[in-house]
Amino acid sequence: MDKNTQAINYMREHNFEEAARLFNEVIEEQPDEPLGYINFGNLLVQLNENDRAARFFEKAIELDAGAATAYYGLGNLFFEQSLFQKAQMNFQQAIELGLEESDVYFMLGLTLQNQEQFKFALPYLLRATEMNPFDDEILFQYGLSLAQSNILEDAENVFKRVLVMNQEHSDAHYNLGVLSLFNENVDEALSHFNDALRIQPEHVLAANGKKNVEQIINEN
Repeated sequence: MDKNTQAINYMREHNFEEAARLFNEVIEEQPDEPLGYINFGNLLVQLNENDRAARFFEKAIELDAGAATAYYGLGNLFFEQSLFQKAQMNFQQAIELGLEESDVYFMLGLTLQNQEQFKFALPYLLRATEMNPFDDEILFQYGLSLAQSNILEDAENVFKRVLVMNQEHSDAHYNLGVLSLFNENVDEALSHFNDALRIQPEHVLAANGKKNVEQIINEN
């Protein structure tokens, strides 16, 4: 087992001190190879040392302008700081350089969502669902962007698929409640809001939705 692989295993075991020691050895032995810097950057992200992590990712890119995972790492750092335009640029660069993983498409979709570019987010979130079809959260975010793009029938179908995968997804229930209310099906809306609150009692939006539905029922 090479040192990079061994260090990654240490990271998974949360033995960060040993991981750092090995990654440091890798960099000392191969100072012109970007992989050691990328892995050390990923370790620093886990330790919340984001400024240092960024420097390691940037060093990897300096050594190899085609280091797609370094751009992905920078994208995640910018996303966590709500610097969405910078995050978008780095995720797009990672994809252009050939990083074909659901996570990068998902994160680019979320980045566009956070800039209220919902229709632009759709193809990236759809691609993420195609690459990772069993992740209910990726599927949910795709449904959310459909709803935010006013493609309501497709959004409803996606939220229902989320519930097939995970019956306890409170936000899927909430959004189906909103769509049911939009379709003037108050009984179905109330059922979904109740399910959302059963799963997540502090779900403020579902509580507000339930209150509005009950008011409609009482007025009728």
